[in-house]
Amino acid sequence: MIHERERHAVTTADIEAAAQRLSGIVRDLPLVEPRWLEEIVGGEVRLVTENLQRAGSFKIRGAYNRIAQLTDEEKARGVVAASAGNHAQGVALAAQRLGVRATVFMPEAASIPKVAATRGYGAEVVLTGATLDEALVTALEYAEETGAVIIHPFDNADIVAGQGTLGLEILAKMPEVRTVVVCTGGGGLLAGVALAIKSTRPDVKVVGVQAQEAAAYPPSLAAGHPVRLPHMATMADGIAVGLPGDVPFAVVEELVDEIRTVTEDELATAVVRLLERSKLVIEPAGAAALAGVLADPSAFEPPVAVVLSGGNVDPLVLLRIIRRGLVSAGRYLAMSIRMKDTPGSLARLLNDIGSRQANVVDIEHHRDDAGLGFDEVEIVVHVETRGPEHCDALVEYLRNSGYAIAARGSGP
Repeated sequence: MIHERERHAVTTADIEAAAQRLSGIVRDLPLVEPRWLEEIVGGEVRLVTENLQRAGSFKIRGAYNRIAQLTDEEKARGVVAASAGNHAQGVALAAQRLGVRATVFMPEAASIPKVAATRGYGAEVVLTGATLDEALVTALEYAEETGAVIIHPFDNADIVAGQGTLGLEILAKMPEVRTVVVCTGGGGLLAGVALAIKSTRPDVKVVGVQAQEAAAYPPSLAAGHPVRLPHMATMADGIAVGLPGDVPFAVVEELVDEIRTVTEDELATAVVRLLERSKLVIEPAGAAALAGVLADPSAFEPPVAVVLSGGNVDPLVLLRIIRRGLVSAGRYLAMSIRMKDTPGSLARLLNDIGSRQANVVDIEHHRDDAGLGFDEVEIVVHVETRGPEHCDALVEYLRNSGYAIAARGSGP
C-alpha cells in the first residue's frame, strides 16, 4: 500500500488531473517496435519516443501542468526556470501557450540549438554558471528579487505529476508491460512514471538509469536522503543533476525497483544504435535507458518499455558522439606504423589496408620524432572497420606483411 503522506503531496489523482490538463497539449505518440532490440533482449520491447514530443522532450508535460495551475496574480509576475536545455524549452513553450512571461537561466556551455529554440518560444535566456546546479542558484535568486514564480525542473509536486502522465500512457498503450526503463537525472520523470504505474500495477518493475559520471541517486538512496555529488563530467548534460530533489526522491526511494548506471561509451553506443537501426535522433541523456538495456539485456524482463526522453542535440556534439560510439563498437581504429621513408611506401601501405576492406579516413606523418631513424617515418592511420574482429584481422595481416605497428588505439 502506498501512503499518501510519503509522496510529498504527489498522488495518482494529481497525475490523472494533469493528464486532463495536458489533453491537446502533448502529442499522442505511438510506441516504436525495434526488432533489432527485441532480438537482443529476447522478447517484446517498445521504444517510448518522447524525443518526438513537442519541444523535443517530455519536459513540456511537467512545465505546462505547473504553470497552468498558477493563479492570475502569479502568472502576472512571470515564471523563471533553470535548465541545460530541455526543461528550458518546455517552460518556454508552456509559458507561450499560456500567455505568461518566462525567463530561463542556462549554463554558459548550453547547446546553441537549445538556447536558440528556447528564445524561439519567446523566453528571455540568461547564460550563467558552469553547471545546471549553478544556474538553478541564480534562478532562485532572481525569483526572490523579482517575485517571478520558480518552475523547478524536477523538485515540485506539479512537475512530477505532469511527468507522470507518461506512465499512464505507457500502461494504456502497453498493458502487458513487465519492465519500464527510464532515463534519470533529478528524478522527476522517474518518480512520476513510477507512481503512475505502481499505483495500479505494482508488479511492473521500474528501473532508472543514470550516467555513471553524474549518478546522484545511488549514494543518495544508500544514505536515505539526497546527497550532492562533488563533481560531474558527462556528455549527457540533460541528466547531469548533482542533487536529487526531495519530492522525487521520496517517491523513487519507495517505488523504484532499481537504479543502474551507464558509462560514456555505453551512452554513445546507444545514440549510434538508435540512429542506425531505428532512424531516431536522440541526445545522450535521452538514450540512457536504452544504454542500460544494451549493457545487460538479460536483466530486463519483457515486455519492456524503454523511454527515450529527449532528442535535442547539437549537430556538432552529435558528430563527436557518433565517432565515440563507433570507437566503442570497434568500428574505428588508429594505428601507429614505423616504416622506411621511401617513394611508394605510403601507397603500398594504403593499398594493403584497402585490400582488407578497411577505409582510411585520416593520415598523419611524423618525421621529427627523436626515436625515429634518419630514413624512417611514423605514419598514424585512422581507419573505419566493421567491428573488433575486423580490427584484429587487419592488424594481424599488416604485421604478417612486415609492417612494424608501434601502437594501436581505438581512434580519436
